Amino acid sequence: MSAVVAAARAWIGTPYVHQCSVKGVGTDCLGLVRGVWRELCGPEPERMPAYTPDWGEAGGIELLLGGAGRLLWPAPDEQPGDVLIFRMRVGAVAKHMGILAETGAGPSFVHAYDRHGVVESPLSAPWRARIAGRFRFPPL
Repeated sequence: MSAVVAAARAWIGTPYVHQCSVKGVGTDCLGLVRGVWRELCGPEPERMPAYTPDWGEAGGIELLLGGAGRLLWPAPDEQPGDVLIFRMRVGAVAKHMGILAETGAGPSFVHAYDRHGVVESPLSAPWRARIAGRFRFPPL
């Protein structure tokens, strides 16, 4: 298992709290990735701006994709540990993310969302269709 996947799975059960990033206390989807970054890469390289929890936000700036493009590496293929960014509906800003945990016959990803907290979910066809970007942590 990759170090990224192990770190992400250690957050499972953390409650959902918008704009938080504290394992076992509260996090949102970005907070999960931020927490894994801190554990594996060190201090966060940028301060996070305020953001809304609205997955259906339309016509805005692609802050999540832009930030991932600055701080993470493009992932040309699919590997456990990849950061997946999702666009929840056509025309909406990409506002959800998770970490790919398993590939192959039973793909899954670890993510945080409202009323569920951090969970590992199947990367089903509907989730796969929403992927707007795939990135990788810098070499550890």
